[in-house]
Amino acid sequence: MEDDVAGHHRVPVYSSATEVVEKLKEKWSSVKKQPYPAMYSSVFGGIILDPTVMVIPIDDHMVHRGHGVFDTAMLMDGYLYELDAHLDRFLRSASKAKITSPLPRETLRSILIQMTAASKCKRGSIRYWLSAGPGNFLLSPAGCPEAAFYAVVIDVDYSQCKEGVKVITSTIPMKPPLFATMKNVNYIQNVLSVMEAEEKGAFASIWVDDQGYIAEGPNVNVAFISKGKELLLPPFDKILSGCTVKRLVALAPKLIEKGLLKAIRTAHMTIDQAKDSDEMMFVGSGLPVMPIVQWDDQLIGDGKVGEVTLALSDLLWEDMIVGPERIQVPYN
Repeated sequence: MEDDVAGHHRVPVYSSATEVVEKLKEKWSSVKKQPYPAMYSSVFGGIILDPTVMVIPIDDHMVHRGHGVFDTAMLMDGYLYELDAHLDRFLRSASKAKITSPLPRETLRSILIQMTAASKCKRGSIRYWLSAGPGNFLLSPAGCPEAAFYAVVIDVDYSQCKEGVKVITSTIPMKPPLFATMKNVNYIQNVLSVMEAEEKGAFASIWVDDQGYIAEGPNVNVAFISKGKELLLPPFDKILSGCTVKRLVALAPKLIEKGLLKAIRTAHMTIDQAKDSDEMMFVGSGLPVMPIVQWDDQLIGDGKVGEVTLALSDLLWEDMIVGPERIQVPYN
């Protein structure tokens, strides 16, 4: 901005879309690799490849009221992993948020696959949102003509997590069950809990519910290997039902067959009980398993990445690469 004669900042006024687009192009001109190679917007009615116009209307209720839900899917070597499971959860979240999709499920699915193909990206993730839509700045979405659907491809070279991390017990209150079990865009608690962990030199935090039981991480599920070699998971009644952790539960019996595990079950655990575990891990789409070796000031087990954790990680990673829950993207 320039200064006027009185020393005040003079704010530019852009009277045309062309001027605004030119300014946006300046922003992206220095970016060597486009991190978001494709976006879909139902407002535009198509797939966008130019990052300068990957925008959302300011009067969209997801922007100014947080009235929106989202979900994701990993993209591994040209295949979308567990898209259908994530899409089903997405629509359940939308139902809880009282948002009616402007498009049927199969059309949403087709758009996501076509967008990924148009991006030419082979590894990364996709993320997609249903919003109450643009229309005004009121609380009620009654004045919004229809809901909006947005999606984007994120180009990131994910790799398997094998190094252990430190976590802390979060002091940030967790979401009540209605909102915790719905994957909505209100993530201020999640953000603050991660920032709190980073300020203390940790990777992330663990939430404990109002009854003193272990709940989840800021955007991941948490799992434990007990001294009796059981895979233990907090119940899903107050937390998000993770697609990746449910897939892990489906795959884990293979480790029972190998003698590495004895049982798989959900269990209410206090902090002391959980910290007494032999092994601990985060489970989530982009990890898919991250070993945890220290919680607050206490080492988990011997403070090293555990054998069972790595075996579970290998199971999920293999499933992402060659398993049946994949959809091949038709790049052309």
